[in-house]
Amino acid sequence: MFPTDRPRRLRRTPALRRLVAETSLEPRHLVLPMFVADGIDTPREISSMPGVFQHTVESLKGAAAAAVEAGVGGLMLFGVPKSEDKDSQGTGGSDPDGILNIGLRTLAAELGDSTVIMADTCLDEFTDHGHCGVLSPDGSVDNDATLSRYVEMAVSQAQAGAHLLGPSGMMDGQVAAIRGALDAAGYTDVGQLAYSAKYASAFYGPFREAVGSSLHGDRKTYQQDGANRREAMREVDLDIAEGADMVMVKPAMSYLDILRETADRSPVPVAAYQISGEYSMITAAARNGWIDRDAAILESLVGIRRAGADVVLTYWAAEVAGWL
Repeated sequence: MFPTDRPRRLRRTPALRRLVAETSLEPRHLVLPMFVADGIDTPREISSMPGVFQHTVESLKGAAAAAVEAGVGGLMLFGVPKSEDKDSQGTGGSDPDGILNIGLRTLAAELGDSTVIMADTCLDEFTDHGHCGVLSPDGSVDNDATLSRYVEMAVSQAQAGAHLLGPSGMMDGQVAAIRGALDAAGYTDVGQLAYSAKYASAFYGPFREAVGSSLHGDRKTYQQDGANRREAMREVDLDIAEGADMVMVKPAMSYLDILRETADRSPVPVAAYQISGEYSMITAAARNGWIDRDAAILESLVGIRRAGADVVLTYWAAEVAGWL
């Protein structure tokens, strides 16, 4: 009448649970997304993402150094230009003296190869219409014209010192176009973390405040439909065939099934992005006393790792690395 199999034996103490844990979470698995903004004199907290800041170039140096000291695996940098510097082509994104490239050069000078410096290779922060590419006369995003802009942006980011570029615009052929341009310019060692399965998500809202987005409408014509799974695998396979060094699933929370399937088929490392909405929801619930903040953060990150992510981009990267 009593069970002979008792799995609870291996859960009895913290030491036993640690001994048999199937999934690990280490600082090296975590990448910290960071924002560097033009036209501000002091760091500016993002109201919808409490604890996350738009940095000045000077404060970026300090925050990045602290994150690296904590052991994070890398830093993903986004640029926030002044609104008057935006235009229809997003030229500030490829300008060597634009805020993103200034930030990349600063990190490269300060940190060198002690961490992995990653760059967001997308135009949305820099366009006055807020889309990830160049618009056609009818208002749609022109895929091939956008590739020409990505190529310019990629080479400028490589020149600025990025180790990995993050093409996130979901344009067809973007990985191949960037790879060809990097190789032609002599940057054969600069890699790509391709945003291969990036969905048109409602959970990006706080991020749009973080980068001062000018977007009106949505990006459903180029980001993936949340109803589709096979399409994501096609996108992943195409990016790998085009030369992606790593692939990413974004967002993480609502797409863990996509992350698992990607990890099962990918010959290259797989990343997942715990996005702004995920950060803000946990933060807000914790501030209301509804959940245990630190436990929820760790549980969410372990869940992303368990689903197959080799690398997790999270706004808690530096803090969690400190805990670990």
